[in-house]
Amino acid sequence: MSTTRDQGVVEHLTELRKRIIRVLWFFLAAMVLTFCFVDQIYDFLVQDAERLFADKERLIVLGPGEIVKVYFTVAGLAAIVLTIPYLMYQAWAFVRPALTEVEAGAVYRYLPLVIIMMFGGLAFGYFFIFPLLFDFLYQLGIQHFDIQYTAGNYFGFLANIVLPFAIIFELPVAVMFLTRIGLLAPQMLTKVRKYAYFVLVIIASMISPPEIISHLSVAAPMILLYEVAIIVSKWTFKKRQALLAAQAAECEADED
Repeated sequence: MSTTRDQGVVEHLTELRKRIIRVLWFFLAAMVLTFCFVDQIYDFLVQDAERLFADKERLIVLGPGEIVKVYFTVAGLAAIVLTIPYLMYQAWAFVRPALTEVEAGAVYRYLPLVIIMMFGGLAFGYFFIFPLLFDFLYQLGIQHFDIQYTAGNYFGFLANIVLPFAIIFELPVAVMFLTRIGLLAPQMLTKVRKYAYFVLVIIASMISPPEIISHLSVAAPMILLYEVAIIVSKWTFKKRQALLAAQAAECEADED
């Protein structure tokens, strides 16, 4: 019995190792691809900074080593975005044997929505939150300071603002899935709302730059998405209850 269990654990670890290696190879391939277009990606990502600089001065670097770091950062960020959908697929393929047919079907149907929401979160963070916050802090800073941005600081700030929204936007989808399989109910979400707000504010302060405006810019959408998740959970819960009632009626009809 113990030997069989140990063999099962070894098989799972071997399978996990294979899938992690596949993801790493995919990431390396994505890095090579993004390096081929790193100049275009860089120009796209710095457009907000260049728009604000009155004299069109460029971002600065503090040494030759930072030049390499910036190029790797730009290519790496783009490669991460390209790799996340493949990572999600590999994660689903790994847990698929442990799921029932109903659960596996639900996960498979929700996977495209997960990817769509991820890119929606990235777009929302980059095109709305980041320029709004960057513009506010720049206008606030030029009143008292001579501002110069290093490329490393700029891309670090960009990543801290934009990437968390790829995860934040998954909240309604996760809630919908958990409600669909019966692990979560809207009453629970409503009951713990005030505690959830507190946790979300803490998370926002941890993943955003250390300024109150940055904290609020991340916390507010998270709280709004939590409310959206409650609405989605109520809708999914009603559909699930109706489905269960129909199945129960069908079973009673078959028994009669």
